[in-house]
Amino acid sequence: MLINADFLQRAALAFEDYRWIDSPQNGVERVMLDRVGAEKARATSIVRYAPDSYFPHHLHPGGEEILVLSGTFSADDTDYPAGWYLRNPPTSGHRPYSREGAVIFVKLWQMSTAEDQPVAINTQDLANWQQQNSGKVCPLFSDNSEQVSLQKLDANQLLFTSEIVAGAELLVLEGELIEDGQTYQPGSWLRLPVAELSTITAGGNGVTIYLKTGHLAHIKGFDLQGW
Repeated sequence: MLINADFLQRAALAFEDYRWIDSPQNGVERVMLDRVGAEKARATSIVRYAPDSYFPHHLHPGGEEILVLSGTFSADDTDYPAGWYLRNPPTSGHRPYSREGAVIFVKLWQMSTAEDQPVAINTQDLANWQQQNSGKVCPLFSDNSEQVSLQKLDANQLLFTSEIVAGAELLVLEGELIEDGQTYQPGSWLRLPVAELSTITAGGNGVTIYLKTGHLAHIKGFDLQGW
């Protein structure tokens, strides 16, 4: 399965265009943002757990990155309410579930094999935020291949200081993001390839986004054999 699989091309999905697709597990649905592969895939998705839904214990050979958007996501007897950011390194495993229901942003099979430590950050904790220029940033992860953070921009503030983007992926969490007259509401997702020309600003009430940079410069193709 190939969805937005050419990473040299721009991709975007507005919240109002979500199309929920059942997963193999009852009570769990997905919006597929990009995907290379079948059930075992390099994938970026919005995943919705109905109350009391779960996946059996399973492994993630390529790692898993999660941002809890709403509700409470749980794994292996630990609860993660909205705002928690998680990284489960390659070869790790868990049994994910939700008692009350949850919506999460998930990236699968996108980590370096050198990454071996789990990450769990509560982005609702103000101590995890730093002042940056006229906005705020919550650093989540950084290595030689990618940088991940949450960004709070003030009203009408530019996201990038240069129109030439070095590759970026964004998920709108609160407020509005505006690009070339297009307004993106919370839940909207954008992927901008390396060297994309883009002027992106916060809306009139500011915006909070998930932002990943650096990772697209290393993507050339995928070997799907055995996925």
